[in-house]
Amino acid sequence: MAFLSSNQVRQRRSIYAMSLFLMFFSYIFYFKSNKKEDITFGFVVDKEWQLINEWALPSKTGAGLFLFLALLGIAIAYLQFRLGKKIIIGSFVFGFGSILAFLCWTAAGKFVPFTGILQGAIMFSVPLIFGSLSGLLCEKSGVINIAIEGQLLFAACVSAMVASISQSALIGLFLAPLAGMLVSLLLAFFAIKYQVDQVILGFVLNVLVIGLTGYIYSKLLVPSGDTWNIGPTFERISIPLLAKLPILGPILFNQTIIVYLMYLIVAAIQFGLYKTRWGLRTRAIGELPIAADSVGIDVNSLRYKNVLLAGLVAGIGGSYFTLGAVGSFTKEMTAGAGFIALACLIFGKWTPRGAVIAALFFGFTTSLQGNLSIIGFSIPSEFMLMVPYIATIIAVSGVVGRVRAPAADGIPYSRGNK
Repeated sequence: MAFLSSNQVRQRRSIYAMSLFLMFFSYIFYFKSNKKEDITFGFVVDKEWQLINEWALPSKTGAGLFLFLALLGIAIAYLQFRLGKKIIIGSFVFGFGSILAFLCWTAAGKFVPFTGILQGAIMFSVPLIFGSLSGLLCEKSGVINIAIEGQLLFAACVSAMVASISQSALIGLFLAPLAGMLVSLLLAFFAIKYQVDQVILGFVLNVLVIGLTGYIYSKLLVPSGDTWNIGPTFERISIPLLAKLPILGPILFNQTIIVYLMYLIVAAIQFGLYKTRWGLRTRAIGELPIAADSVGIDVNSLRYKNVLLAGLVAGIGGSYFTLGAVGSFTKEMTAGAGFIALACLIFGKWTPRGAVIAALFFGFTTSLQGNLSIIGFSIPSEFMLMVPYIATIIAVSGVVGRVRAPAADGIPYSRGNK
């Protein structure tokens, strides 16, 4: 038997796991199913060009069709494994087929707005993407960022207050990154200068921001809500022609300015980390800071700059809760999004592309859960909310591949220490 690397062993384990899941899904969704009603998928949400409006098919037939697609995904994964490549494409096809088979089984006789679910996935994933990129910038630099929740929450509060006073969403958006950077400044000051335990520091900052914003909400925003907490929101901007594309048009190109900023920031960070001198130095101080120091890189200075930059990114994401949605601030409205963003960072293996994909997955499951609750289905809605967390646990346990943080992540650096 040929020798397999540890990564190949994990990939083979993943293929075995997918095969077992497929047998279980086939038994539940097809062989034990007696549902004969049609399920209707909707693909139009606005005035975009129509490639296909609706697609109706019998529930059991649809489940069988998508289970076959999942089987095809396993075959692709096995072929990729034999060729020594990553099994990402095969895993994606398997997951896509399994989810649609589940929909055919659970939503028999219902109308499922498929494009609407994808549109909702983008909406739910936006703050998670900003938060995970904020964590990425910090942790690639060697600083653990548990304070993402505090950065998002404080930026949401400040953006709502400023937009309410000025009646300008743009001014609120301009100050939101500064609010996120203020939290980052505290993180950088105590973590880098005084070398405080970064995990404990992150939790302390979160508690501080929750308490501060709670006090502001109770003492100012509730009594004087008509002045301080009734700000405008951004309108959707439709990009000509692109917004008319079937399915993808209304999902990607009929969004607010915050979402378009997200596209630019994701591309900039992906390019910057792997194609520029700044990115090379950032990765160096996160992996082996003593080597970076030996070639003249000021490790702690660059860490300061990157942590502050991370706060700016998180601040834009925090403004989406208010300026991109409801316009007003409510107590603890981020609802743990910062911790979910941290999970996306881990699930995405500390890469920009992986973090974005993980955030989109979280957003998709949240949107799917909400839509299935509206149309009514037999499984408790809380089950769907468990799925991304279970997937994260599986990822961290090593089933889908090696998950490793930057080597110097969370380790303070001072010259003379290894």
